[in-house]
Amino acid sequence: MAEAAHTFADSGAYERFMGRWSRAVAPHFLDWISAPPGGNWLDVGCGTGIFTELIFERCAPAAVFGIDPQRAQIDHAKCQPVGQRATLRVANAEALPFSDAVFDVVASALAINFIGDRPRALLEMRRVARPDGTVAGFVWDFEAERSPSWPLRVTMRKTGAGVPHIPGANASSLRALAALFEQAGFRDVTTTTIEVTLPYADFEAFWEAQTPSYSPTTRIINAMSPSERKQLMECVRAALPTDASGRIEYAARANAVKARA
Repeated sequence: MAEAAHTFADSGAYERFMGRWSRAVAPHFLDWISAPPGGNWLDVGCGTGIFTELIFERCAPAAVFGIDPQRAQIDHAKCQPVGQRATLRVANAEALPFSDAVFDVVASALAINFIGDRPRALLEMRRVARPDGTVAGFVWDFEAERSPSWPLRVTMRKTGAGVPHIPGANASSLRALAALFEQAGFRDVTTTTIEVTLPYADFEAFWEAQTPSYSPTTRIINAMSPSERKQLMECVRAALPTDASGRIEYAARANAVKARA
């Protein structure tokens, strides 16, 4: 199936879908980076500001800048408390609007695979990082189907429904991330995996979160007949680990990379 476009224009739906997962995995990533306090940070692909906020909470930065190509995401982030602390602007990762060698840490949370020209973006991230600065990022392990959407996507595939290809899925493995950073001229390239487990109160909460308006998967589901949609929901429900109260809990995995400029 052709690669589907992800616009992430519905910030509220994005928060329901990915917000909790982002907040679960990002602290592990920040601990792994272990950046010293007092640095200048750039958050590449800051989205609704979840990761930006965690940088302030856990890393004691001197300043944090965030860029994202989606104006709706930036507007949403500016309305949050983090919008009063960080400098946020609409921009593309392939053309960062900053001078050379100004950031101690350049980080990207759950965004690298969605960047159209990843090699160019990595060169830009290296350009704006100070000598010996840290450049790092993490993405869901889409190639191995271990993102937070895996229960829905795997079941759709098993039932014969079309499943849209995640943009840049082939760039989400540890091997691919390391190669991307090495080819951009970074040194001391290191990778790791981060696995997190989250609960949903019931199937309805899971389903609402997993079918945001902006998702190509949601459009496929909405195009099904009522009977096809009902059958899919029953198959997904049966595949999910559920306790006696109806509570659902499962794990997702992210792959992370860090290096020196």
